[in-house]
Amino acid sequence: MREERGAGEVWSVIRELTLPVLRTLPWRALAAGSGLGLLLAGLLRLYGDSLTGWSALTLLRTAALAHALGLTFLLDDPARHTTAAAPTRRPLRTGLRVALVTPVTVLWWTAVVLLVPSDLRPPVGPVTLEAGAACALALAAGALAIRLTDEPRPGPSVAAALLFTAVVGPLLLPARWALFVFPQDKRWEASHERWGVVLAAAVLVWAACLGEPVRRRRLRSGPASSGAGRFTADA
Repeated sequence: MREERGAGEVWSVIRELTLPVLRTLPWRALAAGSGLGLLLAGLLRLYGDSLTGWSALTLLRTAALAHALGLTFLLDDPARHTTAAAPTRRPLRTGLRVALVTPVTVLWWTAVVLLVPSDLRPPVGPVTLEAGAACALALAAGALAIRLTDEPRPGPSVAAALLFTAVVGPLLLPARWALFVFPQDKRWEASHERWGVVLAAAVLVWAACLGEPVRRRRLRSGPASSGAGRFTADA
């Protein structure tokens, strides 16, 4: 009975939080990244006759990166320090944000893939794995920034770091560890095994960063965890 009551309380909190969280999501940043990705995919539809499979895969990867850059703003909260004393714990609040954005991301990626002409479309499964890993990296980086800093809006810095990594990383990786290869390359399958590792590592980092920062946990458990102390704790 206790477990059922606890689950009921969680669902009640989720229902109450859904609409406020929807209103506070960074829709402009998400729309900008998603819109750019759709625009790139649309170019394939408009100019497909003059493009190659290499161009199509490059544009698809760029579209995935654009959406991932939008996701780096997902955890931005201008009122972070004001709401530090909220009784709802961070894992639930963060998980709800991700859960609300996930269907949008799935629909967006489906539209992007369908915009690519069938004769130019690369293998959908492996490319989807790459896109999922990029999105997971964006979420993990955003969660890590929230966990380790007091910045209420780390999105711009995280987006810049992700973009820099996406541009410079492939140039620094040894050839035997290459991630961005093409279907004709004999390293194609091995590269997507590495993409799987990247995805798993990003999910683990994101999950590890869901908990409350150490400072806030101490304040919550100590005698000074009430009153003004809660409002000065890390969110």
